[in-house]
Amino acid sequence: MKLKSEASLQISKPIEEVFEAIIRKEKLTQYFISESNGDLDEGKDLEWKFPEFEERFPITNIKTIANEFISFVWDPETVVTMRLEKFNDKSTVVRVEEDGKAMSDDNLKWLVSNAGGWANFLASLKAFIEYGVNLRKGAYEFLSV
Repeated sequence: MKLKSEASLQISKPIEEVFEAIIRKEKLTQYFISESNGDLDEGKDLEWKFPEFEERFPITNIKTIANEFISFVWDPETVVTMRLEKFNDKSTVVRVEEDGKAMSDDNLKWLVSNAGGWANFLASLKAFIEYGVNLRKGAYEFLSV
């Protein structure tokens, strides 16, 4: 049995605007990561840095379908998939799944952590794209103390 982390949220913006906010580094670095060496374009390999961690995370196997689908690998055991669904003319539902880890005690801890992490990503995306607010700014300074 493989574990799957899931989160979803409705965002009150058109699907095209939501897609661009996820794949473009100049937007993604305003609410989720602190650094990227490029956009989430199909076929590229990237490196992401989060403000609360020293490590850098390789992003590989990027696949996209404009305004519908984004997937990538940042953990060799899992694949992240984001599906965008037009809810109405002015709203988009974003569904995030990360799956592939085998059942174990450590991976159950991963599941709980990543489900919360993806919910945080979606809330941060919503706050940024709807209100121009970066929810992550200063939110994790306590981790480096």
